[in-house]
Amino acid sequence: MAQAQPVLHHNHHFPFSLTSKTLHFSLRFARPPLTLVSSQSPSSTSSSSLSSSSSFSSSRYVHLPRVSTAPVDYVPPAPEYDFEQEIVRLRGLCTKLSKRKSIKEKLKVIDRDYRVKQFFNSRRNWFCRVLPALNLDPYDCFLLKCLVAAGQGHVLSLGIESVEGEFETARGVVKHALFSLVEMIEKFDVNGNGGREGFGKGGMVLEKEELGDLKKLLTNLGEIEQFYDCIGGIIGYQIKVLELLASSKPERYSKNWSGQMKQAMDCEFLKIHAPNGPDLSQNIEYASQAALWGIEGLPELGEIYPLGGAADRLGLVDPDTGECLPAAMLSYCGRTLLEGLIRDLQAREFLYNKIYGKQCITPVAIMTSSAKNNHKRIVSLCERFGWFGRGRSNFQLFEQPLVPAIGADDGLWLVTKSFTPLCKPGGHGVIWKLAHDKGIFKWFYDHGRKGATVRQVSNVAAATDLTLLALSGIGLRKKKKLGFASCKRTTGATEGMNVLIERKNLDGMWEYGLSCIEYTEFEKYGITEGSHSPVSLQESFPANTNILYVDLHSVESVMSSNSEKSLPGMVLNLKKPVAYFDQFGRKHSVSGGRLECTMQNIADSFFNTSSSQCYNDVEDILDTFIVYNERRRVTSSAKRTRKHASESLHQTPDGALLDILRNAHDLLSRCNIEVPVVESNDMYVDSGPPYLILLHPALGPLWEVARQKFSGGSISKGSELQVEVAEFLWRNVQLDGSLIVLSENVMGSLKIDENGESLIRYGQRCGRCKLENVKVLNKGIDWNAEDNIYWKLEVQRHEGCKIILHGNAEFEATDVVLQGNHVFEVPDGYKLIIAPGTSGFEARLYPIELDKQDTGSWCWNYKIEGSHIKLEYVEQ
Repeated sequence: MAQAQPVLHHNHHFPFSLTSKTLHFSLRFARPPLTLVSSQSPSSTSSSSLSSSSSFSSSRYVHLPRVSTAPVDYVPPAPEYDFEQEIVRLRGLCTKLSKRKSIKEKLKVIDRDYRVKQFFNSRRNWFCRVLPALNLDPYDCFLLKCLVAAGQGHVLSLGIESVEGEFETARGVVKHALFSLVEMIEKFDVNGNGGREGFGKGGMVLEKEELGDLKKLLTNLGEIEQFYDCIGGIIGYQIKVLELLASSKPERYSKNWSGQMKQAMDCEFLKIHAPNGPDLSQNIEYASQAALWGIEGLPELGEIYPLGGAADRLGLVDPDTGECLPAAMLSYCGRTLLEGLIRDLQAREFLYNKIYGKQCITPVAIMTSSAKNNHKRIVSLCERFGWFGRGRSNFQLFEQPLVPAIGADDGLWLVTKSFTPLCKPGGHGVIWKLAHDKGIFKWFYDHGRKGATVRQVSNVAAATDLTLLALSGIGLRKKKKLGFASCKRTTGATEGMNVLIERKNLDGMWEYGLSCIEYTEFEKYGITEGSHSPVSLQESFPANTNILYVDLHSVESVMSSNSEKSLPGMVLNLKKPVAYFDQFGRKHSVSGGRLECTMQNIADSFFNTSSSQCYNDVEDILDTFIVYNERRRVTSSAKRTRKHASESLHQTPDGALLDILRNAHDLLSRCNIEVPVVESNDMYVDSGPPYLILLHPALGPLWEVARQKFSGGSISKGSELQVEVAEFLWRNVQLDGSLIVLSENVMGSLKIDENGESLIRYGQRCGRCKLENVKVLNKGIDWNAEDNIYWKLEVQRHEGCKIILHGNAEFEATDVVLQGNHVFEVPDGYKLIIAPGTSGFEARLYPIELDKQDTGSWCWNYKIEGSHIKLEYVEQ
């Protein structure tokens, strides 16, 4: 079956009519880009060549005397070119370069480009005068010339010449002289000479710091050239940026160009529908069966985490060093977000062990980046936690390249100082090509994996109940290529929407497939939200949550094409200004963005074809699928810091905590436990949550499992319940205050394997806690403490009852009232029993019998009955 071309991100503004559940575009869709002839500038006739005799010299450094107060972060475009001409020129150059294999041949082509000639022959270009001393190799020369050919020569400016044309004015000449004089005075030593070491041509040399910056620039350019090779490297990157910029403002095209594009659009018919799929919150039997498929298929699944994003909206800062932190390091409910991802995964592996009695360690692939020392910090965190008892060999970390941010007016790269463009991660959609380039797919195959689940680190609700297990179960059982977990959209949320695409091709064949329209692209498609919209989009079209199931072989086959499909859903997000500081500490905020790919739009490569139009149940024939669940069981994100005095908690850590509490209410209230209802977010804008209930996911993670461990009792408003143990029993417990149960061995214990790695052995030497007919009464949390940060679990307490289980320790309390402040700490190998006594209760400590050290004195026995899991309490 022929693979479909991506359909959702063409660079045109389309009017359409919106009806309930369907977007209807009255148009013909765009063909591939027009073949355009490159134009040559008549200016220069020869190009000076860069030295390419040897590698970058590291034994010496050179400097250039100069001072400049001219901003070097942003330069207006040359007035002689416009978008249309620049795109035409770059496409022609890119085509010529693609036909040359060796660097030597490519250099001959790019040396003939008029921008390259102009830049390297300029008498005013101080940078070119120091080049002979740098001894660049041919590939580095090529990278710099690609940068210049792409119209980004200002990145190589050395300060004083950064504002083109200023030297032609008297003001520029005076500034030049004054700056040079000041520089010379500042640098003179006591002996009356410059005191500066260096070399270069005509006294033009680089300082050591600048030399280092140039090396970093070449490394960055090399990564861009290599990673974006499927679209033409550095020059292809700039072409795509300009195309997207031009499409965001169609008036930038000439009438002739616009007419050509309109004519090219007359080729396809397109409709967008709201996709159908099972609702896991309504179809209980199917949801349970799908979850069992997911548990059964766990040994065939991998896990993929895109953690490379900068997460600027969170504004995380290391309190000790003041350095910016990536999202994975956000401390949430007492642990980092990355720890939370692994904890959710281990809960599913524990469930597999309890049902099948087998050990299962899922391989985890993590995409990082160098932004905010993301990669180093994540590696350090994993090492600090001993790779979470999973072994280093079960992790693969691969680093995504950083890409330049551009100005929205002209497509020029923003720079903070000489040789230093402002760079950020290129979106989570680069994960597929990067995984292919780094051998991640083969690594998964070597671990016996066929599919993988994908989730983002900021979504703390993705693993709630059966969402992830049902998604992966359906994908594996029905041999699908890709699946979405979705829910209702929330008005104003920075999230896209999942859609079903229907289109008719020129050959008369119909194509169908699930896809996504990012929120940044709504305006381009004429999609609006709010009271003036014909139909509320959040009611008609579901949210894209970036929770995915992928078939590994299917994705790898797309990446093997090394075409534009390898970079799905390329977008230029210009919604928010780009803020940064230059070398002088000045803050800048400009309209701009960077080229980003969207990982969910890999679905655009999995369309199915039909000889006739399909009217009903088209989803049944697709290679892609979608499942739904209640929103707070699918997505609740900690994406941005709550602004001071803001009444909106949406997508903040504060709002996500309230969703966690709502889920806890839904779980426990069905267990005949009285729990106060969590009201709407606006009720808690000026106060803390109504209570804190945080339950370890290994208690389930399926709610039908967890609900068999809880029965009866109550949790009063203002109470706190933390349960960090999987083998747990709650029967008729009344809590008014704080109860915290902590265990070292929540799901099992660590063992050293044959390779010397510490691996968790699920189900062995677990901590255990049993509470029956117990009242816990204390003053609990000080809800009036001003420094409480509830979502961080940083709270002040008046009193509390804490149970700490070391190793395989056990705690049992029956028919007692635990009033006031208590800490029960049970050593490894012992059971502490709390029973009624003359003074209220008495505590007795017993050693656990040797034959029960691994299995415990009691346990929960899991059995599958039909499509459900039944638990049986067993005394050993």
